[in-house]
Amino acid sequence: MVLDRVVAELDSLMSRIGGRFARSEPRERAREYVSGLLAGLERKNGWTLAERAGEGCPDGMQRLLRKADWDVEAVRDDVRDYVVEHLGDPDAVLAGDETGFLKKGTKSAGVQRQYSGTAGRTENCQIGVFLAYASRHGHALIDRELYLPESWTTDRERCRGAAIPDEVEFATKPRQMILMLERALAAKVPFSWFTADEAYGQAGYLRDWCEDHDVFYVLATRRDQQVSTRADRLARAEDLVAEFGDRTWQRFSVGAGAHGPREYHWARRQIEGTWKTGRGHWLLARRALTPNSKGEHEIAYYLCYGPATARLVDLAWTAGSRWHVEEAFQQAKGEAGLDHYQVRSWRAWYAHITLSMLALAWLAASKTLAAKGEPAISTRT
Repeated sequence: MVLDRVVAELDSLMSRIGGRFARSEPRERAREYVSGLLAGLERKNGWTLAERAGEGCPDGMQRLLRKADWDVEAVRDDVRDYVVEHLGDPDAVLAGDETGFLKKGTKSAGVQRQYSGTAGRTENCQIGVFLAYASRHGHALIDRELYLPESWTTDRERCRGAAIPDEVEFATKPRQMILMLERALAAKVPFSWFTADEAYGQAGYLRDWCEDHDVFYVLATRRDQQVSTRADRLARAEDLVAEFGDRTWQRFSVGAGAHGPREYHWARRQIEGTWKTGRGHWLLARRALTPNSKGEHEIAYYLCYGPATARLVDLAWTAGSRWHVEEAFQQAKGEAGLDHYQVRSWRAWYAHITLSMLALAWLAASKTLAAKGEPAISTRT
């Protein structure tokens, strides 16, 4: 019965995107591809997915990613709409982050030696920038962009070797995040807040864009971030937080972690910002409950913009929601083959990542069905 439910749900989802394929062959192969991503294979690459589908070589799977006639961007939108349909909530949070894909060689689109937070060091890798949707119902990835370093965009011959369109120009990661937020707003995705780490929080133009579009945010920043108080005093974030008294800090959890509730001390201070009726700006701080090996309580800093009525717990909960995108990466890589690909071209990267996001969305939807008492979807298809 569970297997029947699995097949029916997958068929329903693939039917949803069926119109994005010009021919039946790539449409059917896409179903096999997604089924393989969700199967219990040790590695999920062209060879193993082809073998599972009963094909003698990976040519068909590679053709699906590289040049088969289907609308990858439209499927991306279908994934987002599917996620909203199952997880949608007006109190949801959009969480932005990036993840690295370790690679060998120099020909894969966007690859170079660059810092990868995934590896925690500089590696030869590609970097994908993602937008995740997190609500009380679950979380999933809804958008993606491949980061293309300037070493690539200034070498158009190299770009053509990876089939990168000539019109693709250099864009910083915060600019890519703005592009994805624009798509979410245009699609009327229901959410209340946006959050991301300090690589995005330090980009003043991203914060300005959010405020221009009234997107409430809680964005991490560095301790030396210059902040203007309401008394027109310019100071470093860490210096302002150092002035907080013991009674300023409040202890509460911002969600369940692998080792129990994520509890911290939290405090905030109102700061100067673009004046808008009914809106406010804050410097938010998160302090560890226990000291580190140096005897210090580690502190994280955030710049915030939102409704003037926002409570400290609202800002803290939003900051904590950023963990959902990290969990989504772990699930996508562990259960949906996000990082198992063996492709070099620009289009093939987007095609694989989009189908992996679709598989992850399906898993997220299955959990909501299970919560309603319906059979959970097994990934052993």
